[in-house]
Amino acid sequence: MKYKDIKELSDAELVKKVEEGRAELFNLRFQMATSQLDNTARVKNVKKDIARCLTEQRARQIAAEKTADEQ
Repeated sequence: MKYKDIKELSDAELVKKVEEGRAELFNLRFQMATSQLDNTARVKNVKKDIARCLTEQRARQIAAEKTADEQ
């Protein structure tokens, strides 16, 4: 998922994406441990998607705090 696509998501959708990503990562780790995972690069991609979503959540939180301080 591209960062520009993540920026367009709402806060609730971001939370949902993080939860889905963590669940997928959990399943991928089990598949890797049992040697059933074909595409090992998928683990890295899922981790990056989770990090992008968390980064956008934090950026929004900082922006909200900054606007609250200015008022």
